[in-house]
This record gives sequence, C-alpha cells and structure tokens, in this order.
Amino acid sequence: MKAFYGDLKLGILGGGQLGRMLIQQAINYNVTVKILDPDREAPCRKLCDEFTIGSLGDYETVYNFGKTVDLLTIEIEKVNVDALEQLEKEGVLVYPQSRVIRLIQDKGLQKQFFKENDIPTADFQIITSPQQLQQSLIPFPYIQKLRKDGYDGKGVYKVIDDSYLAGAFKEPSLIEQWIDFEKEIAVIVARNENGEISTFPMVEMEFNPKANLVEFLIAPSTLPFEVQQKAEQIAKKIADSLRIVGLLAVEMFLDKQGRILVNELAPRPHNSGHQTIEGNVVSQFEQHLRAIFNQPLGDTACLNNAIMVNVLGEAGYEGPAVYQGIEKVLKVPGVYVHLYGKALTKPFRKMGHVTIVDADREKAIEKAKFVQKTLKVIS
Repeated sequence: MKAFYGDLKLGILGGGQLGRMLIQQAINYNVTVKILDPDREAPCRKLCDEFTIGSLGDYETVYNFGKTVDLLTIEIEKVNVDALEQLEKEGVLVYPQSRVIRLIQDKGLQKQFFKENDIPTADFQIITSPQQLQQSLIPFPYIQKLRKDGYDGKGVYKVIDDSYLAGAFKEPSLIEQWIDFEKEIAVIVARNENGEISTFPMVEMEFNPKANLVEFLIAPSTLPFEVQQKAEQIAKKIADSLRIVGLLAVEMFLDKQGRILVNELAPRPHNSGHQTIEGNVVSQFEQHLRAIFNQPLGDTACLNNAIMVNVLGEAGYEGPAVYQGIEKVLKVPGVYVHLYGKALTKPFRKMGHVTIVDADREKAIEKAKFVQKTLKVIS
C-alpha cells in the first residue's frame, strides 16, 4: 500500500459527522480523502479533497467511486455491498470487508453469527411474516427489530402483549427477549490486517428514552473490573471471529443478574467513542485509520474522566440551526464543543457533541448536566 505521503487516496462512503471527524484525523497523515454522499450539504462537503454527490445504495455509483481510490471505508452501513464485492475482486481494498458489512446490515444474520460463535446475546427468533408473530416462541414482552435499515431507534418496536401485535412491523424482522438491564455498556475494538487487536476501555451509556439515542456517556466505567474485562474479551472475540479490518463498536447490556449480552454491532467509528478525541491517548478515528492502513494500533488508555453529551435538535424546532447557550458552556473549563456543520435542525437530530474532561468524576458529571441543560439547538 502507498505510504502516508499525500498520494494515498482514501474513499469514504457517507459524508456525515463520522466522516467529518475521520477527515480531521486523516489530515494529520497527509491522506487524500474523497467522499460520496447523496446530500450536497453533507457535513464533510467542505473538509474533504473531493466531494461526490450520489446514492450510496446504487451499484454503479458506488462502483465508479470506488475505482478512483486506493482504499474504501464507510461511515454508514447502508451501502451497496454488491459493488464493494466487485471492487474487492478488482483489487481495491475495502475495509471493513464487504462480507462483514453484509452480515451487519442484517440484524437476523448478526444474531445467527452470535449464536454460531457462542457470543452471549438475548434469546431471539427470526420472523418472515406477521403470522409468525402469533406463534412466537419468545414470551411477552419482547422487542421486534426490522432485519434491515433500522438505526438510532428506528425499526424497533416493543410488543408488550397481544394488543400490540396490530402495530408490529410487517417486513422481515426478528424478535428478541426483553432484557431487564442494569446498564447499557459498549466497547470499541480495532483489528488490523496483521491480526493485531486492541480495545478501548468499556464505557457506560445513558439513553434518551424519547429518541432512543445515546445522550450521555461516561468513561472510564466504574463497574467492577471483572465486568469490564469480560466485556472487552467479548468484543475481541467478535472482532477475531469476523476477522474484521477496522473499527467495531459492540453495544451490550449488563443485566440484573450480572450477565453481559451483546445487543448490536457497528463496523465503523461510533457515537459511543466520541469522547476518545479528548479523553484517550488515541481517538477512535485515529485507531480506525491505523487499522485500515495496517499500521500499529495506538494506545487506548484513558487520560482522564470523560463524559460525552450528544447535542440533539430540540423538540418543536425545525429549520436553520441556532445554538443557544454556547458561550455559557465554553466558559466552563474542560468543555470541548464539536458541531457537525449541519445547517438545518429538526427534533432529536444529532447536531454535535460535547466532551467534558475532569480529574474529578463527580465534577465532570456536574458539568455535563450543566451542558445538557444549557446548550440547546433551536431555530
């Protein structure tokens, strides 16, 4: 592979905030970055070397874009995998590999992979028709998830009893046992082509119940060492079993009995790793680049207590974004604001994130609550 001298062309499928933060790191390595995204106003449009407008789901568009780069990666899973397979056959490096993206695009295949590889996960059943829900093997209450195209809480439906069946998804889906969990946790793991594997320390997540998005993230975790060790071992086992090249976010539940159950995977930088930019020796974005370029993986140790707060569009506002309270939060020591360059806001849209770092964990939490209360995106 070409070295980091500016002649290496990296293509990213997707031009959102993950691609934007990946570019910010790639600049340090003299990498030429080309972006494909359907939105002419995508967050990456002004940062990349070349911006192409086009559908990520169209075979010809993805194939033709891929032929112009040395290495192709993603910041969103919903891409044309057939085109990626053909590009791989023709010698373009695609990381994560097309077979990994295909598996993770389908939550049913993901669950079967967990079962075949002895990865702990909630009991589940694959559903191909609404009629099958009537003969469910999973007792109420359970969660129904669309096999494809669900994200950020969309494509997820809780079935509490028979009366909820009328509102269930009609498309192919899976149902899984409802987990009465103690905590939602996540581990980001990286693997390069040489097979070197490294995890970031486990983080704890708080979700926005209305939007079903990560709203609040705390690192490092204060859960028992055994729990953290077990979660990191599971993440490594998954990365190894997949033989993935790149970054993999592993979202998990810690249930009331102390069991860790894997919920879902994301084969890319992830919302649960944004705090690594200020909170760790290397960020998840640098680690992803190191992994896909087959470089030595970086030191993932935490430098400090770090809390990440998602900045979401306020309910009831839609239109040009106005950031209310930004001056107040910037006065607070240890507060780092990341805005994603999205011109328009709408309810619960991810408009940015804020990382709070402090040597005192309780002070960091206090500051994070102040940021949540103060920084609002209105129109």
